[in-house]
Parts: sequence; structure tokens; C-alpha cells
Amino acid sequence: MPSRRSVLAAAAGVLAGLPVLGAPGTALAAPGPAPAAGSPIPDTLASKLAVNARRKADESKFPLTHLAVGWTGPADGAAVRVRTRSGWGDWTALHGCDGGRDGRAVAKRALINVPGGVGYELTLPGTGTVTELNTVDGPTRATAAATGSSTPLSTRKVGRPYLSRAAWGADETLRFTDDGVERFPADYYPVQTVTVHHSAGINDDPDPAATMRAIYYDQTITRDFGDFGYHLAIDEAGRVYEGRWSGTDPFPVYGGPLGPGGRPRMNNAAHVGGFNAGNVGIVLLGDFTGRQPTAAARRSLTYLLAAIVALGGLDPLGTTAYVNPISGATKTVPTIPGHREWAATLCPGDLFFPELASVRQDVADLLG
Repeated sequence: MPSRRSVLAAAAGVLAGLPVLGAPGTALAAPGPAPAAGSPIPDTLASKLAVNARRKADESKFPLTHLAVGWTGPADGAAVRVRTRSGWGDWTALHGCDGGRDGRAVAKRALINVPGGVGYELTLPGTGTVTELNTVDGPTRATAAATGSSTPLSTRKVGRPYLSRAAWGADETLRFTDDGVERFPADYYPVQTVTVHHSAGINDDPDPAATMRAIYYDQTITRDFGDFGYHLAIDEAGRVYEGRWSGTDPFPVYGGPLGPGGRPRMNNAAHVGGFNAGNVGIVLLGDFTGRQPTAAARRSLTYLLAAIVALGGLDPLGTTAYVNPISGATKTVPTIPGHREWAATLCPGDLFFPELASVRQDVADLLG
């Protein structure tokens, strides 16, 4: 029987020698740089508070980088304004990319960037919580691992920079309770679909690794997923980030023994409530309700999708009669769906969602 490593390498080899989508000289977006190897990784500062429809904090407990808000009641009607040292900003409506673990209620939640924030005011359509976060100013917890020149799911010809959890600074202790119990144990299944998300109210500016740490804390602790909910993330410069922990080897997404046909199996995650097992989740960092992803991010998405469907023997232009191997829940969706094809959500954004048809075609063209 072939090893998992040889299967991954063979599937990646399908992409070898094929032209890179987009002109090689295409300019990349310029979010903050990835952490250099050996640079300090700060501990995340966090404070979670209950909110009864409205909360005003003229001074937060510490300078803010992000706010994580959850609420009951209607999806519409939540809003926030942020105070910096120069004064109060405008009110901004909150919306998010809701997800969750199979078998659990899916709450309405939003995570937003608030760089320079020192206070905030919230209004909610019901009761809720707010978690104040600072992912850049805490005491040093670790040092960053090196950024890879290519992702493990593809060949180096693709050349998409890759940050493992150790490179962007995931605090692995968060995955365990104080008693040492893993919050979301690994559980591996054959891949049936690959779902595309956007991060909605949160983007990668000015520090993508800090944004990854904010999403990680919010989903692991505040939302009680037990880990990062998506398998992979992509920033606006096209860098790829390992999300959900999948094992001790260097490959993201996959783990455990090989599945039917000698194909690798994905680790269960928490990005589409009720339909996670067998469903790989990729999130683009940004809100694509009113704009498109960068060419660099879209190119990385295409290559990741191509590698994953090749590994799974899937048809990128086909549909899948998905069956949740845990609950038995079923749904027929495109093999590469957007989040809104599973649930009532704006994800992956009103402007980008119609583009998924051309993304699927790009994947098929890449695989020949």
C-alpha cells in the first residue's frame, strides 16, 4: 500500500509542469510581512464580557487589535463604533461568516479588526458577548518558524508561500483544557467537498499573522470550536496559512491512515455547521461583499483547490451528494461550493460568490 507521503507527492505531481495561472509578474497586494523566522510571537490578550443589547466602553482593558462579538436574535441590527486616541469612528454594521462544529448550535458572530482601538460602543438586537483582543502586544510566548517557499499540498512550481501554525504563532496550549484534555480531537474522513469562505468583517491588514491569531483565539476559545475552524487560510498577498491542526507531520489538512483507494483523509474541522466531516474549508482573509479578492489570493485558491480535488479524485466541475459520515445529514452541492450553498449566509461575499463558477473552471483547466 502506498504511503500517505507518496500519495500526496503523486497528486502534487499532477500540477507539475503546468503553467502558473496569471502572469508571473502580477503585482501582489502588500499587507504586513510574514513573521521572520525566530521573531517573537506574543501571547494573546483577551477579555470576554457579557452584553445586554448595548455596551459602551470608553476605555478598554488594553489597546485593541480585534473585537469578537456574538449575539442572539435577528442576524441584522448589530453594529459597532470604535474609539481611537483621535476620537470616535463611525458606526459599522456587523456581519460574519458563521460556522460551527457538527451537532452544535451555530451562533451569530462577527470578528473585526480595530487597530489602534482604545474603546468601543456596541448595539445588538439581543443579548450577547464581546471579547476584547490584542494579538500583538502581549508578552513573548514563542518564536516564529520559517515561512515555506511553497505549500505542502502543491509543487514548488506553484511557489505559494506557506506559513505553518508554528510560523504564524498558534498557541497550541489553547487546544487543551486546563486538565490537558484536547478540546477537538482529530477525526479523519475521506474528502467529499472543498468549501470556499471569506473572513467577512476581518481582513489581513496590517498584520496577517496577528489576524490569524485573532481568528484562532475567537474560534478556539470564545466560540468553543476547540481549534481553528478552517483547514487553510489565504491572505491578500497569496500566502497560505495552516489552519486546523491535523497531526504532527508537515502536511496541513490531512492525517490518520489512508482512506479508500489509498487516498489521504482530511481532519474534521468546524466551518459549516452540520456538514463538516469530509468537507475541507478554505478561507480568504477579507470581506468580498463589495470587492473581489486580489489576483494573488485567487491564484493561490485555485492551486489549493486543484491539489485537494486531485488528491481526492474529485471532479471540480461536478456536484457531490454529500453525506455526513457522523450524523448522516445529506445535501447536494457543487464539489467546490461557497459557504452560502450550505447555509443562509453572505459568505463568501456577494461579489465573489458569482466568480466561483470561473474558479471551478480554472481548477479544471489547471488539471487538464
